[in-house]
Amino acid sequence: MATIMSDRHLPPQSSATPATSNAVATAAPRQSGAWPASPHARQLSGVRVLVVDDNQEDRMLLMDFLSQQGCRVYIAQDGRDGYTKARTVQPDLILMDIRMPVCDGLGACRLLKADPGTRHIPLIFLTAAALPGERVAGLSAGAVDYVTKPYDFEEVRLRLSIHLKSTPAAPAHSAAPVAAATDTDKHAPLPVQAHTLDAVLFRATRALLLDQLGTTPELAGLASAVGTNTRRLNLAFRRCVGVTVFDFLREERMKEARRLLSETSLDVQDIASAVGFASAANFATAFRERFGMPPSGFREQGAQTYVAPDGSGSTQA
Repeated sequence: MATIMSDRHLPPQSSATPATSNAVATAAPRQSGAWPASPHARQLSGVRVLVVDDNQEDRMLLMDFLSQQGCRVYIAQDGRDGYTKARTVQPDLILMDIRMPVCDGLGACRLLKADPGTRHIPLIFLTAAALPGERVAGLSAGAVDYVTKPYDFEEVRLRLSIHLKSTPAAPAHSAAPVAAATDTDKHAPLPVQAHTLDAVLFRATRALLLDQLGTTPELAGLASAVGTNTRRLNLAFRRCVGVTVFDFLREERMKEARRLLSETSLDVQDIASAVGFASAANFATAFRERFGMPPSGFREQGAQTYVAPDGSGSTQA
């Protein structure tokens, strides 16, 4: 992991001071043709901005510009480094490249939005080729905007100003254990410390799984999507909910199937497809193993009075 961030604050119209002992990789002021003064510069004075980019030239360019606007600039070299520093620094805004090694921007964004301590921080993606699909993926992961490379610095300044105005307050932190999550709240706390990496990995992955219950992902691809590896991801699930990733997915599919049988008139084949089964027969077998009766029998007997064999409670039609 890269060394700790640079904390460089150069107010407008003042000369640059030497870097402090714990600051690294600060950009040198432009010797000729400094960034032009702007009537909007005061809006950014003192703002804490974390720049996450594996390209040193792009990173230094943004650091130089933002410092001239009076920002306090911190840097990270990949998505995992960015996530770690965001938790430590608590910046007002994050500028993050998408395509990076170790953990890309999308994976880091999912981690940031799954962590109660960083969920409130607005994140703007930096990209040289913001294709429509990439933009949709980034916004779905929780980003608020995009800035394309090469930079138009007046656009960068205005976008930062716009999103800083609408930034919600940071949540209060609590070190106490929290209650168990409900089935319906993707952001509900877990029976582990809310800010541990285990809880963050679990929340980020759970959101991906629940959004696409009908798709069976590759475990390696799922781990990569949240910036980790398969072993670490399964460990996080075991610590948070006591089961592996795919055991969790299977249970969530059965819960959703039970809900659909109770609350809709969809036929069994459609429900099977909706929860990721290729055939109604395979679905019926899995449902019987979980609830002690086939889907058709569950619906016929009336779901409102049914109690699962494991005592998980009755459902309501």
